[in-house]
Amino acid sequence: MKQLLPVLISLFCVPFLMAQETKEDVLKNLESKNKEYTAIAQNIWDYAEMGYQEEQSSALLQKTLKKNGFTINKGVAGIPTAFIAEYGSGSPVIAILGEYDALPGLSQKAISKKESLGKVAGHACGHHLFGTASTAAAISVKEWMKSNAIKGTIRFYGCPAEEGGSGKVYMVREGLFDDVDIALHWHPGSLNAASAGAALANKSAKFRFYGISAHAAASPEKGRSALDGVESMNAMVNMMREHIPQEARIHYVITDGGKAPNVVPDYAEVYYYVRHNTRDVVIDLFERLKNAAEGAALGTGTTMKYEMIGGTHELLPNLTIQKIMYENLTKVGGFTYTPEEQKFADEISLTLGFDKTDMDKVNTIAPYTTEGKAFGSTDVGDVSFTVPTAGLSTATWVPGTAAHSWQAVAAGGTSIGYTGMMNAAKTLALTAIDVFNNPDLIVKAKAELEEKRGKDFIYLPLLGDREPALDYRN
Repeated sequence: MKQLLPVLISLFCVPFLMAQETKEDVLKNLESKNKEYTAIAQNIWDYAEMGYQEEQSSALLQKTLKKNGFTINKGVAGIPTAFIAEYGSGSPVIAILGEYDALPGLSQKAISKKESLGKVAGHACGHHLFGTASTAAAISVKEWMKSNAIKGTIRFYGCPAEEGGSGKVYMVREGLFDDVDIALHWHPGSLNAASAGAALANKSAKFRFYGISAHAAASPEKGRSALDGVESMNAMVNMMREHIPQEARIHYVITDGGKAPNVVPDYAEVYYYVRHNTRDVVIDLFERLKNAAEGAALGTGTTMKYEMIGGTHELLPNLTIQKIMYENLTKVGGFTYTPEEQKFADEISLTLGFDKTDMDKVNTIAPYTTEGKAFGSTDVGDVSFTVPTAGLSTATWVPGTAAHSWQAVAAGGTSIGYTGMMNAAKTLALTAIDVFNNPDLIVKAKAELEEKRGKDFIYLPLLGDREPALDYRN
């Protein structure tokens, strides 16, 4: 029997060891599923569903994750299209965030000239790529965990309505991230980068004015124009711009200004965003916005009510994890366009005012920096104040492309977008694996988070206690 023992070990243990999956195996596995994930992203690009309306997109990602062994908890935080997919149990808990909402008014074909598909919305911020890459990463990490008998939990957070609906804020408010150790995310872009990110805090609201309708020519004295209320508010806010911090941003759109010129409108609505690097300034500016609205109503003989739509914290990057993310993006690398992609990119570049495409942004990784400059906002900010968070971007658009543009929609529906998407999936997966393999990273990341936000920090959502604004896109 003693003589047979080495033989038995060689028969049973060696195959088991050979079955273990390395990081290189993870990369190869993801590459082998390129077509599968491209098809998923293409479907979501075609659906182009706006915030809190992403029924098909959410269902497709749920189906994909469930098929691959994840347990699905759908309709979380009172949001029908929000969900959590989970594999494993216990600590550590690593979260990968995914988004899938489109933007209104940006329907576009996947071609190099501006031409609408005739739909209500389009993926001008690439969230079809975002949700799919994060799904791919979560599945690949799950397969690695299973192959290597790794203890812990990998979670995918299906996060709707990032574009103004603050979907993640409700999820944070409900405590759905309280047991998470590390959160990872990414975003489509026009270059490959994994430096410390930044985002502006944001509060948004719809201000609704109510007046009295009347015939605009025969009896104008009997009317009180709700549109006058909106325009008066806008005039005061525009004067206010001179007296706010220069880093602040205020923008608005009149969403309802009446129906006919000869009818004094008894209802009008204006939708406002207020942003700044810090949430305290945003809170102060929003109060001044409310005062302007109240003054406008008083001056025009109308009444005013407002509804909070969204509110997000600024982004708090975690350098402990961010550096690991950068190292993995460097390992994955950029990519080179095919001749067809190069032709498409050069044509898009001309529409952006460039003579040729800056391929360095696609081929290489941007140098690592510990500080970022904020231009937009994201509800990932609220997650980052709750759990150590790190992110990246990959070149899914032609270099120089701005988010929320038809050029972004077009490139996001081509192989350029899908190749960048898979690079993001690979980087997320490798980073999650590094965290699982090194528990000390979690300890250091949590200590960094506590130091940055302060020991006395208490999370207070900027949108208050309102229910999810499920109809904000209606």
